[in-house]
Amino acid sequence: MSRAGERGSATLFAVSCLALLLLLGAALSVVAALFVAHRSAQSAADLAALAAAAAAGRGGDACAAGAAVARANEASLVSCAPAGREVTVEVEVDGPRWLGQSSDLRALARAGPAG
Repeated sequence: MSRAGERGSATLFAVSCLALLLLLGAALSVVAALFVAHRSAQSAADLAALAAAAAAGRGGDACAAGAAVARANEASLVSCAPAGREVTVEVEVDGPRWLGQSSDLRALARAGPAG
């Protein structure tokens, strides 16, 4: 019984498994990058809202303060809505770029005085 026709079949299977693992690893890394970018956006939004609320409480320009803090956290201020001493902001951060796809992530936060 000759197995000459089966030579190299294990190599083909191994290469296929490695390709599948590589694709799975790349997909998981994109998901992880999206998660990290979303957390970064939410942190930037929270900090920008706090800075804007503090500026509004002092009678300053709330949106300018929020924009400065957002920029310091590598985000851009998309919207700013002061209502008295309470401020709602929305920021955007650059998401991962993979295979021509782009996903910029946004986060919303509100801050104001307690009570």
